[in-house]
Parts: sequence; C-alpha cells; structure tokens
Amino acid sequence: MIINHPLLGPRDASEFVVLGDASLIDRPNRKSETAARDFYEYQYLRNNPAGEHRELWFHEQGDRSWLVVTRNTLTHKITHVELAREFARSQGRSK
Repeated sequence: MIINHPLLGPRDASEFVVLGDASLIDRPNRKSETAARDFYEYQYLRNNPAGEHRELWFHEQGDRSWLVVTRNTLTHKITHVELAREFARSQGRSK
C-alpha cells in the first residue's frame, strides 16, 4: 500500500506504524468530574468500522511525522492523507 505523504510524496506503508482511530487526538479532560469514565471509554471502547475510516499513522522510518490517513477498511483504498497537526487544527484544537 502506498501512502502519499503530504510533505515527502509517495511512501510505502511499511515505513509507517498504524496507531488506530484518529479520534484519539481528542483526549478527555483529566480535570473533568467524569474523567475516570471518560478515560476508560477513550482507552478501551473503540468502534471497528467497515468502510471509510480516519486513522493515525506515524512515519517511523522517515521524518517521524504523524499523519491522519482516510482509508477504506474493506478495500484499503486511501482517499486522503493530511498532517495530524492540520487535522487537529481543522477540528478546533490548537495543538
């Protein structure tokens, strides 16, 4: 599988490590009254979608950047790749 890195161009997926659902960028607030439940759900309760899904990928054998890859889990077709920091900003998170 080829990932079209936004800065470096096409790269083989073997250069990357998949780290799961991109929604994990949004960590729970540790000071919340429901922090224990929120972190339990964050850590252990995950969806396993069939179809298009956003995932976090780490370019371990390259520039060590974090990417959000939109991939179809049935066909493995990649439809979009962006830097994780740009994804976080677009979701209303500053860091």
